[in-house]
Amino acid sequence: MPSERCHLEREELRSLLEAVAAGTVPADDACARLSEASLDGPGYVDLGYAKPDVQRGVRQGVPEVIYGAGKTAGQIAGIMRALVESGQERVLVTRLDVGKSAELWRLLLDQSLQMVTGYRYHEAARMGVWGEPAKPSGHGYVLVACAGTSDLYCAEEAAVTAQMLGNEVRRAYDVGVSGIHRLLAQADLIQNASVIVAVAGMEGALASVIGGLAACPVIACPTSVGYGASLGGISALLSMLNSCASGASVVNIDNGFGAGYQASLINHVGRRT
Repeated sequence: MPSERCHLEREELRSLLEAVAAGTVPADDACARLSEASLDGPGYVDLGYAKPDVQRGVRQGVPEVIYGAGKTAGQIAGIMRALVESGQERVLVTRLDVGKSAELWRLLLDQSLQMVTGYRYHEAARMGVWGEPAKPSGHGYVLVACAGTSDLYCAEEAAVTAQMLGNEVRRAYDVGVSGIHRLLAQADLIQNASVIVAVAGMEGALASVIGGLAACPVIACPTSVGYGASLGGISALLSMLNSCASGASVVNIDNGFGAGYQASLINHVGRRT
């Protein structure tokens, strides 16, 4: 019975592709039907220590991303290989330190030349990536702005994430409100962006100021940067949540990945990637 079901699925897929080629089924309808079909069956590879979701890209438009903290380099390498062998064109690994990345590189080298040559490490973002960034296909560009150089780790996590997901990314760094003329010098970038990620620690005021200048959605990302009363980013988080800038929404402390991901979704609204 399982083999008969697989045969029927292949025939259905062939029929669907032929209908798209003939112009009788719109491409968007085909994508929706494939997404629904991906809910059938397990849709994952059981590695014992992990179950990589190999159908997430079809189901959600963005494939699975690996959270590197708390995983060994061997576990990350195994998950990466499973995703790549399933046909995933790019893999992101977040929260990856330099030492674990070096160990991961050695393990990928042992696995195959293809695996290691496709791998790169972004130290500023603390991210490893496999594969090339998706071709920019959003409505416009994502602007990532951060208050200070100390916030770069989080800003770069957002920027690399958005770039890998198929967005043109522009940066405005060290433009915090303590020298607001530096931010105002970026007025054109701010006013022409499709979506802005505003990264700041301390009191987190940058997001409100940008929100008062921009005509697009602003994603506020608080960082844990700051002196004692910043409480590890809680002060910035609360300031951003209480912002009077109507177009600003907020992600969690140090969640540059979440901010970049959300920015990509906004920049692709109405488009299938």
